Amino acid sequence: MRRQLVEDPVTRAGPLSRQLAVFSIIATGLALILVRDPRADTDAALVALAAGLCVALAAAVAAFFAFVHVWREGARGLGAALAGLLLALLLLGYPAYLGVRGLRLPILSDITTDIDNPPAFSRSRAAFAARGGLYPADPGPAIRERQRGAYPQIAPLTLDIGAEEAFELARKAALNRHWQIVEAIRPGGRTGNGRIEAVARGLILNLPDDVTVRIRPRADGARIDVRSASRLGGRDFGSNADRIRAYLDDVANLALAVK
Repeated sequence: MRRQLVEDPVTRAGPLSRQLAVFSIIATGLALILVRDPRADTDAALVALAAGLCVALAAAVAAFFAFVHVWREGARGLGAALAGLLLALLLLGYPAYLGVRGLRLPILSDITTDIDNPPAFSRSRAAFAARGGLYPADPGPAIRERQRGAYPQIAPLTLDIGAEEAFELARKAALNRHWQIVEAIRPGGRTGNGRIEAVARGLILNLPDDVTVRIRPRADGARIDVRSASRLGGRDFGSNADRIRAYLDDVANLALAVK
């Protein structure tokens, strides 16, 4: 008698997970290229990026079902499921981090070092052109108070140097961070204040945010205030506060270097 060979069952979810994960990496990579291209349709590129991440999530779900099938029935396909899960987690790790961080932070998209008198964005023709014809509206006292509770450490930078020298350091720090400087007005004139108007872009998505820096002369030196506002969405996941902190740290370090 011939003995019939009984083949081990094979889970379809494992290969499916791997295929979905590979597709999501390709789709997400292409979407990131489009998002980072200033000439592309940003809204369409963000939709494509979100779709790629949803496919990665589907790959992770398929991997879970594959693991259950392998555990219960001893099915083959564990390697494909593991590959799909790892690729999916590679894509979903950073969005998951942002999601967890966003749950701990209030819904804010406009942060300033001066809550009582925030620096105003320029209304010049050049500034409007750089912002695509937009003008960031002030969030209002209630939201500013929300910022006070969320970011008590966001405060002005005071330097014991002249306003003119502080302006140069502020401008240099903006250039070092690869901001697009739209206007740079030296201290003086009717108000005595200096101002730097700039567009900053995110490291990963390269989306534009608007920044204005105010340099105010003081009897004992100069005070630097910063305001950073996101153009897209009502939640910045802490990016504007991070930008202000890093920028003022750069200015402070430059001031120490010249002493």
